Amino acid sequence: MSILRLAAATALSLFLASPALAQGPDEIFEKTTVWRMLSPDAKLVVYGIDDPAIEGVACHYTLPYIGGYKGMFGLAEEVSDISLACRQTGPITFKEKFEQGEEVFSQRRSLVFKRMQIVRGCDTKRNVLVYLVYSDRIIEGSPKNSTSSVPIMPWGAAPAPRCADFVD
Repeated sequence: MSILRLAAATALSLFLASPALAQGPDEIFEKTTVWRMLSPDAKLVVYGIDDPAIEGVACHYTLPYIGGYKGMFGLAEEVSDISLACRQTGPITFKEKFEQGEEVFSQRRSLVFKRMQIVRGCDTKRNVLVYLVYSDRIIEGSPKNSTSSVPIMPWGAAPAPRCADFVD
């Protein structure tokens, strides 16, 4: 592969690996899982995001990165093992109505075929926000997923809103 093609493939993979939403995740920390002498290490990276439609909810998720030369140039298909934890971080304020299963965040996990998605729903009976992270492929989905729930609690003197009032 020529240097020019390699540079173009790297630039394309960086562009495709960027988050779908304007505000990207905050990297909290990373931990090496496989040390490699001459190429990037395999690692786990922990990220934090705020729910763009619901103030007072933050989610943290951990993504594995393969590393090596394929990982360095964006050619590796990353694995689908993604963990998720979401919590209430302040008074909950719904900025807008939302649909069950609405996408909160999305990120590419391979050059073309795989995406990681975080979606949100509302358990109306229990007044709980439910978040699901999963990865999908164009041809076949991945059964690997993680779920986190956020019970909507009063914060200070503010009463707890009902998520059912904001579901379309």
